[in-house]
Amino acid sequence: MELLSTYTVEQVQEKIMEVFQDFPLKTERIPITEARGRVLAQEVRSFENIPEFHRSTVDGYGVRYQDTLGASEGLAVYLQNKFTVEMGKEAPGIIEPGECAYIPTGGMIPQGVNAVVMIEQTEVFDENTIGIVKPVSDYENILQKGEDIHAGEGVFTKGDRLRSEDIGLLAGLGAAEVRVYQKIAVGLISTGDEIVDIQKQPSLGEIRDMNRYSLGAALERDGFSLEKTAVVKDQRKLLEETLDEFLECCDLVLISGGSSMGEKDYTKEVINALGAPGVFVHGVAMKPGKPTIIGKIGKKAVFGLPGQPVSALMVYEVLVKTITKLYEKPKTEDPYLVGEMDRNFPSAPGRAHYFMVSIYKKDGKSYATPVYGKSGTLSMMSRAMGFVVIASDEEGLNKGDRVKVYPLT
Repeated sequence: MELLSTYTVEQVQEKIMEVFQDFPLKTERIPITEARGRVLAQEVRSFENIPEFHRSTVDGYGVRYQDTLGASEGLAVYLQNKFTVEMGKEAPGIIEPGECAYIPTGGMIPQGVNAVVMIEQTEVFDENTIGIVKPVSDYENILQKGEDIHAGEGVFTKGDRLRSEDIGLLAGLGAAEVRVYQKIAVGLISTGDEIVDIQKQPSLGEIRDMNRYSLGAALERDGFSLEKTAVVKDQRKLLEETLDEFLECCDLVLISGGSSMGEKDYTKEVINALGAPGVFVHGVAMKPGKPTIIGKIGKKAVFGLPGQPVSALMVYEVLVKTITKLYEKPKTEDPYLVGEMDRNFPSAPGRAHYFMVSIYKKDGKSYATPVYGKSGTLSMMSRAMGFVVIASDEEGLNKGDRVKVYPLT
């Protein structure tokens, strides 16, 4: 029997980035109303100053800050209220020494004004006279022209994944459309004589196709486009025909099941039969997911994942998502929560161990507790809040160890 030649997780991630440098990435222009979660394919610059005029950040009175020096609650400085600035309109005049003007939050700063006194720090003496009870400094409570964003300034860079707040900024810049990378078209094949559609009542020995839905949801979350799915029996010719068909419209194909070394595990043979360069990884030093296969047919990617749902999803999280790094700007580090192990958790050195955990709080501290289950236990994923990684050179974790919990979303 052929033995798996295992690489470390880090080596496999590096190989993916190296081998798929020519991965078929396409771009398109879309309205910003459809751009949340998409990755920019070019830099976005501002063609105007934001704001385009000096504006007040508070409700208050625009003044010359020099006129407020020495003001206090016991000895107010009195200024003549010359006019009121209306929202959305140009300031109607100039403020001279000894004068002030009422300005609402966001209102335009009149000429002559170099600070705004909050209304809470003023008192009305009469209809035209305002008392200032606290001094202000130069340009206090004023957002100056271009202070937020200068004309010509780069606002977003190529590879940024757009969030809801980013869409609001694009709207403020007047960018109605952006150029983004097209969603990578993905095909998902579940293999196994025992796999049946979820709408079918399984006979004894059969199981419903769970991977189609857990992996499909993860793909959608991460900005892929799931184009085709199929359940394929353990027949080499049938798998080869299906994969060949999927590669006509998909640039990435995931095959769950058939990645081990059993009699009916045909994934590696089929990938090699359909085109060069073929399989370049078969075996990863990780638990779960050791028998993972990664191949390349032409410029397209094929991943052979374990059939067990927990293992398949973990390999997706750790390895398949590496494809997004080909076009998405690298993060300094994936987001994680920090918790303290509430018990010992053993692990054999030699391969990275990924295990599911839940998080709970007690006496103001966050704790991570393992979610136990045998291989293939379906409820593990829904009971888990995230996963913890034990490095390949470590022999487990001890109660009280602080760990990083990478959330499952």
